[in-house]
Amino acid sequence: MMADTIIHHIKTLYTSKKKPPVKGLTMKKIEAIEDAFIVIKDGLIFHVGSGSYHEFLNENTILIDAKGKIMLPSFIDSHTHLVHGGSREDEYGKIIQGIPYLDILKAGGGIHHTVTHTINSSFDELYHKAYHSLDLMLQFGISVVEAKSGYGLTLDTEMKQLEVTKKLDDDHFIELHSTYMGAHAIPKRYSNDKDGYVNEVISDLKKIKESHLATAVDIFCEDHVFSVEDSKKILSEAKKLGFKIKMHADEIKSLGGTSLAVDLGCSSVDHLMVISDQDILKLSNSNTIANLLPGTSFYLNKAFAPGRKMIDQGVAVSISTDYNPGSCPTENLLLVMQIAANKMKLRPEEVLTAVTINAAYHLGISQTHGSIEVGKNANVILIDAPNLNYMFYHYGINHVTDLWIKGKHVLKNQMIVRD
Repeated sequence: MMADTIIHHIKTLYTSKKKPPVKGLTMKKIEAIEDAFIVIKDGLIFHVGSGSYHEFLNENTILIDAKGKIMLPSFIDSHTHLVHGGSREDEYGKIIQGIPYLDILKAGGGIHHTVTHTINSSFDELYHKAYHSLDLMLQFGISVVEAKSGYGLTLDTEMKQLEVTKKLDDDHFIELHSTYMGAHAIPKRYSNDKDGYVNEVISDLKKIKESHLATAVDIFCEDHVFSVEDSKKILSEAKKLGFKIKMHADEIKSLGGTSLAVDLGCSSVDHLMVISDQDILKLSNSNTIANLLPGTSFYLNKAFAPGRKMIDQGVAVSISTDYNPGSCPTENLLLVMQIAANKMKLRPEEVLTAVTINAAYHLGISQTHGSIEVGKNANVILIDAPNLNYMFYHYGINHVTDLWIKGKHVLKNQMIVRD
């Protein structure tokens, strides 16, 4: 069988080939192939090798010279709040002053501000805003994005967010995985009846399932938002309905959310800035991924999740942007990766594992995504750097030049290719 595309003259090809979830210090064990080439056929990786590639050539093969750049699996951003209305730059001064987020929320800002704008935004307005963000993400080498609802807090607006995500998945190069997060905040109409809203979310789960617009359910388990018991009620019902489940937990106060996530079998538990040592140990003995969001700590000037300690103690870690309008307004996963290395003390190899195979694992797509292996989707990027370390050392710029998604060359020399 001859190739559709061969990318050759790759200085070094880096990828994890460990079976996920890749835990602890195993995360730094990646494969590096020098003078590499990759053969793509029918959108899949057909062969990975070093040296001569000529046996795979025919007259129709597209031959691409990588010109000594390095190659990585494309990145997976497995925690975003992609679809939302408006922005929250008016809160920036309060954040700089150190006003706590929960105080901003109580004053009607935070999520509530975005909820108002999302309710008032049309489908097309939400679509075009999110499409622009996906274009930015594409330029940073991202081929898969998880997108949460949670800025409606009514069934109609939550469904509107999810419908926008579905159309984006149909229309954009990036593959989208949709998560329902009606339990993102307590809406003002339920300010004195949280139990009533918990019951409403549980009732809405069946309608969300019937719509086929989301495959996962998330909840914000936090002080003054949803308790551990609330989270257990909602996620247990979601699990019965066949959803994957995940949690925002241990972001501001340690309430025991991580322990619940492990007990329920969550695919991931996210944030973990104030996780306890006991729950780190519990995570290490599970297959739940610790999805860490260093961009949020950076933006809010808060402590970083103890990523180094987690890896040293055997936890499987992924890294995501948490792109959202309030606590991490950036689509730049590469910068977030650099922050993870510098501030969480993660090794470059560990960060690469975190944004590829471990992210693919907790999204349930590791059979086809997350590493450069024969039979997987040909989702790969070229990086204009002499080695993996340089990509982290020379921070704050975009080193990604080219991206292929399922063998299609969608980013060429930093230009999006639409035909």
